[in-house]
Amino acid sequence: MKRYKIGELAGLTGLTVRTLRYYEEEGLIKAYRTAGGQRYYSEEVIIYLRRIIELKSLGFTLDEIRSIIRLKDRDSSGNKRRLELLSRYRMKLSESLERKKKIEEHIDELEWHIRQLEDAEGNFQQCPGTLCLECQYKERCTFFKSESDG
Repeated sequence: MKRYKIGELAGLTGLTVRTLRYYEEEGLIKAYRTAGGQRYYSEEVIIYLRRIIELKSLGFTLDEIRSIIRLKDRDSSGNKRRLELLSRYRMKLSESLERKKKIEEHIDELEWHIRQLEDAEGNFQQCPGTLCLECQYKERCTFFKSESDG
């Protein structure tokens, strides 16, 4: 079994030594110690770190990751972790789709404003104003709604 010093592990994973120490303190990875107290890590830790990096990139918090990792202690088959990951991936997907919908609505709104300003050439000084009643955008325009509400 190959063993890695903390600097080697940092180089292999792209994480800092400080991050690795923090992950150890938080119980996300386990270091072994030599008689002199020097840390070393097994190849299994590399797999855990790659999973942690992946989950963080997908928006998982360290608390969520920790709870998934700790399922290992209660489930040697890995099925509980698999089901928990499946559930959380679905939740993250749902959250991401909702954010995507809001971003698409925002983009649509920006595109509408761009079209409105491009079409208003020569009449922009009248907006809002006397042209509101005839404006092709009055159903969507916030100026028209505030003018007609008052």
